[in-house]
Amino acid sequence: MSALAPARTESDLSFLLDHTGHVLRTRMAAALAEIGLTARMHCVLVHALEGERTQIQLAELGDMDKTTMVVTIDALEKAGLAERRPSSTDRRARIIAVTDKGAELAKRSQEIVDGVHRAALESLPAKDREALLHALNLLVTGHLATPSPAPAGARRARERTK
Repeated sequence: MSALAPARTESDLSFLLDHTGHVLRTRMAAALAEIGLTARMHCVLVHALEGERTQIQLAELGDMDKTTMVVTIDALEKAGLAERRPSSTDRRARIIAVTDKGAELAKRSQEIVDGVHRAALESLPAKDREALLHALNLLVTGHLATPSPAPAGARRARERTK
């Protein structure tokens, strides 16, 4: 005799957020790949243009570990989009400076990112767009602002970047 599966009493929010996030990330990756960037490269360029930031600060903003950040900066340097420079405020620190070529590409990549986001939102009826963004922002700043400590071996979710 087989047991019956328990009845679901709530919408599967985990699936809905995971699936939409996954599809959005794959669309973003494909769109950015057309100009030779990854989402991480875009994130570093944009955040580095906002002000003088160290590699560690940029890694925190982009939720990247040290190794991933080094590989990302190496790729940006190799492409002539960014370079490591001494900090003007702390001679022990090195900042990531975006080159003119990198700033031009960051502008293009931000237009692409905005376009991918716009396309997703425009697929919804107008009245639902603001409601979705409002609800997600409430979750991100409220109940789901801080992850629970992850058990050993669990993957950490990527944090929001602007």
